[in-house]
Amino acid sequence: MNKKVAFYTLGCKLNFSETSTIARNFNDEGFDRVDFSEKADIYVINTCSVTDNADKRFKTIVKQTQKVNPDAFVAAVGCYAQLKPQELADVNGVDLVLGATEKFKITDYLNDLSKNDFGEVHSCEIEDADFYVGSYSIGDRTRAFLKVQDGCDYKCTYCTIPLARGISRSDTMNNVLKNAKAISEQNIKEIVLTGVNIGDYGKGEFGNKKHEHTFLDLVTELDKVEGIERLRISSIEPNLLKNETIDLVSKSRAFVPHFHIPLQSGSNEVLKKMKRRYMRELYVDRVAKIKEVLPQACIGVDVIVGFPGETEAHFLETYNFLTALDISYLHVFTYSERDNTEAAEMDGVVPKNVRSKRSKMLRGLSVKKRRAFYESQIGTTRTVLFESENKEGYIHGFTENYVKVKTPWNPEFVNTLHDVKLNQIDEDGIVRFEFLNALIS
Repeated sequence: MNKKVAFYTLGCKLNFSETSTIARNFNDEGFDRVDFSEKADIYVINTCSVTDNADKRFKTIVKQTQKVNPDAFVAAVGCYAQLKPQELADVNGVDLVLGATEKFKITDYLNDLSKNDFGEVHSCEIEDADFYVGSYSIGDRTRAFLKVQDGCDYKCTYCTIPLARGISRSDTMNNVLKNAKAISEQNIKEIVLTGVNIGDYGKGEFGNKKHEHTFLDLVTELDKVEGIERLRISSIEPNLLKNETIDLVSKSRAFVPHFHIPLQSGSNEVLKKMKRRYMRELYVDRVAKIKEVLPQACIGVDVIVGFPGETEAHFLETYNFLTALDISYLHVFTYSERDNTEAAEMDGVVPKNVRSKRSKMLRGLSVKKRRAFYESQIGTTRTVLFESENKEGYIHGFTENYVKVKTPWNPEFVNTLHDVKLNQIDEDGIVRFEFLNALIS
């Protein structure tokens, strides 16, 4: 009987792609993967430390493993494991903690799977995380996350990612294209490009700072890979999203008209305190350029509320700025203090209840923005890729420009593309449609 392994991933798309790669390593070693709710010999938890919530959830997840199998070996990897390895090792039930450079070699650390009295830590100095490990996820049959870049050289005052993942470094162009082809051969219709700062692609491609390729080179080459129906850019900094990239997407065979661009604040004063590398005027310019060449494009925005020193006037500046922008939805983050960041030492701490109120206001604005965007799409013809889950008798899917749609469940639609006409918005905010043709692919 093969040993069984189960995985739990907290955090971002990048973590999901890395979990998938680690799982394949276990498979190569003869382990059978099972669902996290099932009894396993080893549980691997890929941690995140972007939000307080992700930190707190770790203990709850470890407790879940102990209920299912108190004798199971529990390993923690990922960002939180790099930032606070001893804190994780001290959690009751944790046997092994691996940092940024060790996580992809996890099977090397498993001499036997007997429980340890204390959590064993293997964590490098983050300066040693200077090599690149490529990864991609193929867990969801309809969509894969392809990692192209890791680490970050930016010094945003609220962020621990450079401490958790090290310097900016990239996969080689050849390896990215090879992984993209491997994904396309699995009958996966959509690839989402992911990384910490993907617009920085090229840096560190050869283990140094020499740039042979840029992000524009990358998307140009990926667009030529046969067998991939859709390519989606996950999140890209406004200062790194160049006109040439937007133009390429507008003429592209496979890249879809969907951009997710972090803003963080609509106040230039707050942006300076955050040490962001642009002012709000550049953001306006990026949105205008996208809408000029791709009027139907979906634009998502990251924004942080409650940053130290954010006054009511600053917040209203952000709120009004976002209200006026032609964007489609918001991802709202409530600022939380992080150890070893500049922001944690700043004056002007915003009370938690005020942060919460501001977050609620922006989430409400996001609902309005998404509704307005969906309404603008009613009557248009789009292509839908259907997901694999039966949700209360319906199958859901997304158009190329990220409108969520639904129709009564039919298993034959899973992982297929169809041309549709968008008709109306249902009570739950999801769009209904009519089929315009038979199956595309």
